Amino acid sequence: MTRVIHTGDTHLGYQQYHSPTRRQDFLDAFERVVDDAIEDGVSAVVHAGDLFHDRRPALPDLLGTISALRRLASAGVPFLAVVGNHESTRGGQWLDLFEQLGLATRLGSAPVVVDDVAFYGLDHVPTSKRAALDYAFEPHDADFAALVAHGLFTPFAHADWETETVLDEATVDFDAVLLGDNHAPGTERVADTPVTYCGSTERVSAAERDGRGYNLVSFEDGTVDIRRRAVETRPFVFVEVTLAEGEGEERVREQVRQYDVEDAVVVVEVTGEGDPVTPASIETLATENGALVARVTDRREFESPGESETAVDFADPDAAVRERVGDLGLSPAALDVDDAVRGEVADANVRETVKRRVRARLDEGVSRFEPADGDAVDVAGAEHDRATTTRATGDGDEHERDETVTADPSDPEDPAEPTEPTGGAETAETPETAETSDGAEDEADSGTDEKPSRAESAGANGDGQVSMEDYL
Repeated sequence: MTRVIHTGDTHLGYQQYHSPTRRQDFLDAFERVVDDAIEDGVSAVVHAGDLFHDRRPALPDLLGTISALRRLASAGVPFLAVVGNHESTRGGQWLDLFEQLGLATRLGSAPVVVDDVAFYGLDHVPTSKRAALDYAFEPHDADFAALVAHGLFTPFAHADWETETVLDEATVDFDAVLLGDNHAPGTERVADTPVTYCGSTERVSAAERDGRGYNLVSFEDGTVDIRRRAVETRPFVFVEVTLAEGEGEERVREQVRQYDVEDAVVVVEVTGEGDPVTPASIETLATENGALVARVTDRREFESPGESETAVDFADPDAAVRERVGDLGLSPAALDVDDAVRGEVADANVRETVKRRVRARLDEGVSRFEPADGDAVDVAGAEHDRATTTRATGDGDEHERDETVTADPSDPEDPAEPTEPTGGAETAETPETAETSDGAEDEADSGTDEKPSRAESAGANGDGQVSMEDYL
């Protein structure tokens, strides 16, 4: 029998609610999975992507991850993984670094056999690139074969990737598909093959109310058994208050007092017909009672007599800005400039990025500088090849899937290196939680003459951010 832990979406380095303690929580959850793996003596830990929350993790997050992986290696438990959309970079992946250190194995089109199971990998691939995939995998002679992949697959929620297509076109018959990206755990059968999500190991958003955990997958006697195991995480306290007419802030405060909020993340949602409330006072009450973090969301809209006020939802200020910009009817060229200035382009590269985009629009003609007609404007640029699925949390955080097509190596204007394909897949560059346009430049590959030194990239300026190219 072969038993493996199937985990994923650990999102290490995520400083949720701007709290350093929450950042440590994500590493603590991953370390609990490592503890279980060593204690249970599993055959391997299989990670289905998004090990990190960001493609540029800070040095403490890298060191913490390396420490955990070294414990696994010392116990003789291999760490097998694929690259998710959050951590993906244009060049080498962090997973490649860990592989060079002898701490991990990056799964791909060639089988990695553990006991009697051959494991294959499929990194996250943007929707626009999937039609070109041939799902070609090398043969194996093990008793079982399992595919580890990162994406939103059918028949699960938010799906944009056909599992049946993968199974039909793959050159290997898979006995199980172990998935990451969807933070809700679940198991279904597609063409009589078990397909399962392990879920995230920590709450990346307040929408993830159920407990966190991972899968324990056993391969034995021609069958695959998948069982759910819980991971202890910091408690979240959800307070839902519906205010009747005439009720207001004091009613909300009463409801919060009913809960034990010690060391918890407290999420308060206010609805109903009652009076407006002041979120700051409610959050202060919760933290004074021992809460680590408190967030209050009041989605109701109020109008002052004689005037119409603009409703502002602080759950997603970026979305509010995009909506307002969209109402301005800007030209495609202006939208390009806006996207470069407010996007994930490094500050030092904004000037060159804007110049390159304006030149491209000039080549298309002066019409690209004329204001857009109509109300519908794609603020991010309708001609950019990308797709983004957003799951709003309503608490000030979102888990976004940002898909930016890998730079075209044939384009002289774009200096990016193409990503090494894994399992026939090209890996997308994915910034943390912002929509980036096609051709946005990395700090390490800006197309300019001046590049940061290794010390600067490793955090000499105090940001603790490092780029993959400084290590490989």
